[in-house]
Amino acid sequence: LQGAPDNINPVYAYRDQVSGRMWYTHDGDKESGRDLVNCPEGGAAVVVTEEVNGSIRHRQTFCLGRGHHVVEFSYPTEQDPSIPRRAFVTSLLDGVMDVIGNDEGEPDTFMKVIKRINLLEADREDEGTDIPNNAFPHGMVFSPHTGRIYSLNNGYKTVVVVNPHTLEIEKRFVMQGSNNLLLSPCGRYLVGKGADRKSDPEHVNGTLPIMDIETGEILDTVILKDVYPSTYRFAPGGDALYVTTATTGKGAQRDNLKNDVVLVFDARRLPELPLVEEVKVGLAANGRRPHAFLRQGEGYRYAFVPNPTDGTVSILDSRHHVLDTVTIAEKPASELAIELWQDCLYGC
Repeated sequence: LQGAPDNINPVYAYRDQVSGRMWYTHDGDKESGRDLVNCPEGGAAVVVTEEVNGSIRHRQTFCLGRGHHVVEFSYPTEQDPSIPRRAFVTSLLDGVMDVIGNDEGEPDTFMKVIKRINLLEADREDEGTDIPNNAFPHGMVFSPHTGRIYSLNNGYKTVVVVNPHTLEIEKRFVMQGSNNLLLSPCGRYLVGKGADRKSDPEHVNGTLPIMDIETGEILDTVILKDVYPSTYRFAPGGDALYVTTATTGKGAQRDNLKNDVVLVFDARRLPELPLVEEVKVGLAANGRRPHAFLRQGEGYRYAFVPNPTDGTVSILDSRHHVLDTVTIAEKPASELAIELWQDCLYGC
């Protein structure tokens, strides 16, 4: 990619659905979370690309906080057309959220860091600190229903609510048992995802807490016995939530896990989330199993579920039936990734 920095190993890509720009995140090295090549003064890189006359070009590289980044975007909505277009980027190891201008019509702030929001909650720290802190943000969404940014602070077990107009934290809600955050298709509920490895030495219990986005009340928590939930995504159309299984723990906990199924829930019943189908697929003896959907109109035609240990991909139809299982590797893979390309695939 012409003009892009060297030695970038992007971990995730986030698409700005308004402009089409892609934001690639880099975690930095394992020890410090720093990108020592591209960010010698500190932090790790986030690379922005855009399409110009049919070609993809490097737009800008930001050196933000250390460690894993999550990116989310605010934009005008029917309820509030005045919401500014901004990008919000959290940094896991520093406990910060950087806000970047994302509107070409505002040249004074476009592609510039407007503000750094410190996610510190001093009363939850053992010792006085500032940046870095133990917020460990991971999981962020923008709700058009409320016009607010919601970021999960894993270290504090809280969700912070950020106003994209003022760039201030308005509220904090408690969300236990979650390491990620997902927005319901209607924009009214936050769905967390976690795993309880401590309560029972022989069993892992997956958890899906469901929060009212306005009040912060946990309305329900779905318990998934012997399930380590890997990735979860609402299918296009919003009728179903797919949760893939993977592997964690050791001994009896590991032996009892269901790591060869994908769980499908009825998202139309939210804030209830009843299980519709437990679909037998292939094996994921590793810790991560991403999945994706092929759009068709307002819904989807196929769901793709990788089976890393088998070196295969299961293809499901919109009724959650396995149509085929395709071999793509002759030996087990540590992880299989599915690529987004021109909106052909939807998901991880």
